[in-house]
Amino acid sequence: MTITDTAAEPKTSLWTAQYRAVSIGMTLLVTLVAFENLGVNTAMPRMVADLRGGELYSWPFTVFLVTSLIANVLAGRLCDRRGPAFGLYTGVILFMAGLLVAGLAQSMWMLLIGRALQGLGGGTISIAIYVMIAYVYPERVQPAAFGILSAAWVLPSLVGPAAAGLLTEHASWRWVFLGLVPLALLGALLLLPAVRTLPARVEQTGPVRGGLVPAAIAAALGIAALTWAAEHPSLATILLGLAGLAMLLPSLFRLLPKGTLAARPGLPVTILARGLLAGAYTAIEVYVTLTLTAVHGYSPVLAGLPLTVGALAWSAAAVLPARNPDVDRLVFVRWGFTLLAAGALGMLLVTPTWGWGWISFAAWIVASAGMGLGYSSLSVLTMRYSSLQEQGANAAALQVSERVFSAVLVGLGGVLLALLASPQRPSIAMAILDVAMAVIAVIGVVLVRPGRR
Repeated sequence: MTITDTAAEPKTSLWTAQYRAVSIGMTLLVTLVAFENLGVNTAMPRMVADLRGGELYSWPFTVFLVTSLIANVLAGRLCDRRGPAFGLYTGVILFMAGLLVAGLAQSMWMLLIGRALQGLGGGTISIAIYVMIAYVYPERVQPAAFGILSAAWVLPSLVGPAAAGLLTEHASWRWVFLGLVPLALLGALLLLPAVRTLPARVEQTGPVRGGLVPAAIAAALGIAALTWAAEHPSLATILLGLAGLAMLLPSLFRLLPKGTLAARPGLPVTILARGLLAGAYTAIEVYVTLTLTAVHGYSPVLAGLPLTVGALAWSAAAVLPARNPDVDRLVFVRWGFTLLAAGALGMLLVTPTWGWGWISFAAWIVASAGMGLGYSSLSVLTMRYSSLQEQGANAAALQVSERVFSAVLVGLGGVLLALLASPQRPSIAMAILDVAMAVIAVIGVVLVRPGRR
């Protein structure tokens, strides 16, 4: 539900006077986060090499994801109590602090601290924007509002990876972080008039689930422990891994709606599908530049180009569900999983030394188009299944599912890299990872089939 009566205003758009400020501010903020995401993926091989942290290659991504998970839960409660405006500015401040720390890092551990702060900021921003969309826009307009989040990636996808590659080659990867600090400040200032127009939150009328924050912290620690144990096998780390599993599983039952892990129809399977879709995509994405640089000798600029075309494909595909609000969202989700599976299998022709690096462009266009169809559609479904008092909590659950599966599956790539290959010779590890992610995508197709409604 939303406050606005959709029947009374069937022709409302994102750019009417009532919503224009919010739409512009939201787009600016997502554009900033997109620049950082694409730039880090492109520059990561060089920054890890400079900081001599090759054995921790997956950890800048893992740390970002697990701290985002904690931020998602905290932000969900914060937005339900104080509205999205407070969450937006809290997130921006944390995100800027993370950019500064990472940009000035003199060691791998300092880089990880910076990425942790970025995760806290980014996780808070994402929930605040979700709640803002569900709270401000009419239901019929929400697909377009979520679609604009994908459109906000267009400019960053055009110049982000190339700019990051050029900075990495000719200046320093540090500017990938430091160069965004003034832009973050500008984005916050431009958003100020928009968030001031947001109406006050309604009071909570139902019971609020307790124990979510401790559960989020336990889940984050559990993921970190499992990843570390798997990448550093020994008797001691086996015990650490078991402890991590003991923390993670009970936490998920607390953090996710009842029936999520059992894929029950409705909200539960929607939350699960988001985790599977985003997790499988992210697990492949973070290793694309590594594969192209290590296996095929691509420069950082050229290795970042598949991320550019992929982001463009994601944005272009997101237009289809946005322009067809009356089509069942599950149709788009099912096609999303199908295209992701095809893209993952296409990457199998890239990972071997005898493979062709150029195929990564085609494979990543296909996989990213699948994300454009499915990602925003799952966001719309989640908000439709949510009452006004549950929007923050369910948006947090959606993001928690995404963060957990992404962290675990990215960690799986790190484990395969550590046990079967190396950052210098990643072929066999990446081939196994690609097959595994294709299987997960096929499972997603089965879970969202129409007969399970």
